[in-house]
Amino acid sequence: MSRYNPQEIEKQFYQIWEQRGYFEIDGNKKIQKGKNFCIMMPPPNVTGRLHIGHALTFTLQDIMVRYKRMDGYKTLWQPGTDHAGIATQNVVEKQLLAKGIKKEEIGREKFLEYVWKWKEESGNAIVTQLRLLGVSPAWSRERFTMDEGLKNAVREAFVRLYNEGLIVKGNYLVNWCTHDGALSDIEVEYEEKEGALYHIRYPLVEEDGYVVVATTRPETFFGDTAVMVNPNDERYKHLIGKHVRLPLINREIPIIADEHVDMEFGTGVVKVTPAHDPNDYEVGKRHNLEFITIFDEKGILNEHAGEFAGLERLEARDKVVQKLQEEGFIEKIEPHRHQVGHCYRCGNVVEPYISPQWFVKAEIAKDAVRKANEGETKFYPPQWLNNFNAWMRELRDWCISRQLWWGHRIPVWYCKDCGNEWASKKEHEEKCPKCGSTNIYQDPDVLDTWFSSALWPFSTLGWGNGDWGKGIKWNETDLKEFYPNDLLITGFDILFFWVARMMMMGEHFLHKLPFKDVYLHALVRDEHGQKMSKSKGNVIDPIDTINEYSADAMRFTLAILAVQGRDIRLSKDRLELYRNFTNKLYNAARFLQMNQEKFDDLQNTQIQTELGRYILSRFNNTVKEVRENLDSYRFNDAATTLYRFLWGEFCDWGIELSKADKSSIPELGAIFKESMKLLHPFMPFITEYLYQMLSGTDLESNESIMIMEYPVAGERDETIEAEFAKIIDAIVTIRRAKALIDMANKTIPKAYIKGQMSDEAKKYIQKLAKVEEVLFTQEAIANAVADIGDEVEVFIPLEGIDLSPIINRLTKQKEKVQKEIEKLSKMLSNENFVKNAPAQVVEQNQKALQEAQEKLSKIEEELGRLS
Repeated sequence: MSRYNPQEIEKQFYQIWEQRGYFEIDGNKKIQKGKNFCIMMPPPNVTGRLHIGHALTFTLQDIMVRYKRMDGYKTLWQPGTDHAGIATQNVVEKQLLAKGIKKEEIGREKFLEYVWKWKEESGNAIVTQLRLLGVSPAWSRERFTMDEGLKNAVREAFVRLYNEGLIVKGNYLVNWCTHDGALSDIEVEYEEKEGALYHIRYPLVEEDGYVVVATTRPETFFGDTAVMVNPNDERYKHLIGKHVRLPLINREIPIIADEHVDMEFGTGVVKVTPAHDPNDYEVGKRHNLEFITIFDEKGILNEHAGEFAGLERLEARDKVVQKLQEEGFIEKIEPHRHQVGHCYRCGNVVEPYISPQWFVKAEIAKDAVRKANEGETKFYPPQWLNNFNAWMRELRDWCISRQLWWGHRIPVWYCKDCGNEWASKKEHEEKCPKCGSTNIYQDPDVLDTWFSSALWPFSTLGWGNGDWGKGIKWNETDLKEFYPNDLLITGFDILFFWVARMMMMGEHFLHKLPFKDVYLHALVRDEHGQKMSKSKGNVIDPIDTINEYSADAMRFTLAILAVQGRDIRLSKDRLELYRNFTNKLYNAARFLQMNQEKFDDLQNTQIQTELGRYILSRFNNTVKEVRENLDSYRFNDAATTLYRFLWGEFCDWGIELSKADKSSIPELGAIFKESMKLLHPFMPFITEYLYQMLSGTDLESNESIMIMEYPVAGERDETIEAEFAKIIDAIVTIRRAKALIDMANKTIPKAYIKGQMSDEAKKYIQKLAKVEEVLFTQEAIANAVADIGDEVEVFIPLEGIDLSPIINRLTKQKEKVQKEIEKLSKMLSNENFVKNAPAQVVEQNQKALQEAQEKLSKIEEELGRLS
């Protein structure tokens, strides 16, 4: 191939790696050194397609896994997918509705058959897509959050917490989606919306007049059970204890006092709707108010709404307001911008709603918070510990019941005869353990998806699985060897959804936090820093990107942009740049092979030439930096170090300098092969390809680079590095001096270098700077073009070189620039122009004059040198 073609090799290599079992725990058995490393794949939704955020998460995880595997760790990267309760049920519901089938018509069991069938047929598309990215988890151990083993673990966890009194059921005010049911606090997404503030008159009962309350949700006033004022508000003190009449329905409610009321906001009088507002819920409990629920679980207004019963809550709003206006109860309506909660899945407006739900008590998190602050888990970047603490301090009981059919059924049973309630680890119960009755039924709700995901770091290692999957999906030694997990890499946006909950569950059940390190990466945005969205048309699809640029180029781009704590700005220019990097590596390998068919590994090569010693020293420095950066999860620094060495030092200088010393090529080939091992975790495909190519083998008949030992830094040779720093600087400086006299691409007879260098250095300078003779001097050379570099000063004698064309060119340039300066100076010295011209135009002319003056100075400097 004259150009590297990733499409030809990526699929082929991946199949070989997977078939040989390299990704499995013992895939690197030959090089294991008695150390263990475990990382959990955040299980993507079974409904999902690979998006760019996934690509980042899994790329960073794969870099660490490949690094640890090559470094001799017994490595487990645990893969799997999540059943994604709400999302998956919505997908299948829509599919059935397209066929004219409603789930209620076919019943729960039949509906679940459809979901399982869909999951088996197309639900694992994301796992196929992950393979295209080149990730290397232990696929034989792949889990699904509703496989039989994890069902057992979920029941085990639930029953234990239930028996400990940490899971309770009660009538609570919850976030309610009329499509998807109960949601936890963090499943509600708030958006600023343009709405209205409705000022409604509530007539007084004991005297003439009315009070005015302001609300953004006028349809909820049917559930008001009080109006409330501040006890210190002089305007309303005389009304405390009296009553108002609700407009339209004439129900009387009391006027109560509570310091919760802000006297400065609105009219200082607020309506209290305990069943439909979280603040009012607390007020209602404090004042023993009645809780009146005004709509059902689908959002349909009930009999408490009088003539509006049967209308959907949002649909009813305009009709209710119109009636209030007709009856004279509206004081005014003002535009009002406010936060509106939406369901994170379907986008429906969320309502506070009282319903019987299951909750995990917040106290379960106490020890996890303490241990995190004691340093048992380290966050990267460290400021995420502050966010973790802030959220945990405000933690409320976690609503874990969901009104769905797809998910882990709540393992609680009820006896219709004796009223007994019990939690069971069995999937099916036959009779009541208290009275023996068979007239029993199971709770119809399922658990929040995040409940089963919270057990992921240890349930996948066999905890609570029973005998299911033992010896195949997990081993008896797993918990001892791999818990706590060494590292979690995930997006910061699920710190509270998932990470915090894994920490509280892991600590509770195993008395250790589940992770030693937690790395939270930021968002992937477009090149302008905008969030990617279909509506903006700026979405970068990872599969399309892999097809166009290669998996290696995309992985390396994401890694080199992954600065801790900063959003990633991804652009096609960057992808293009790192695709060029793969071509640069390929061309370097081709050059080496043109000079020698195959190369030994570095361990079997004696490095004897000066150039070989120099490149080896720079390689050792690179190894040290890459290891340090990977060990502290500075992926961008590790990638930048590799890029700088391979492109800037090896290809741009090592390869070029070897043209002056062909005896160094076997050594450079060995170092290049070793550098492919160093780069392998970032770019697995091209490194495998080039390693095999330079070994004179192919992957089908040879062992893979991915289970070879990761490079260890050797000693640096600072003397040889200093020598080559001078050689390289001399070449660059001579080239620059030659360009001044239009000799950039021509060979010149002689160049002087001030200072002392080895005679060995001459051959490199002569070859690469195109100089027939290099001489060293301690004095400045007269009648020569001089240039000063970082390390050396060079002189090119002018004797025998016709300078007249160069001087003529520079003289003409000087005259042209002088005319431009004269014109601009005249314009800017004209008071009328400066006074009347737009400020921007004046500024542009001033800038142009400054640039022209700088240019003239440089031309005069060059002419001075030449004359």
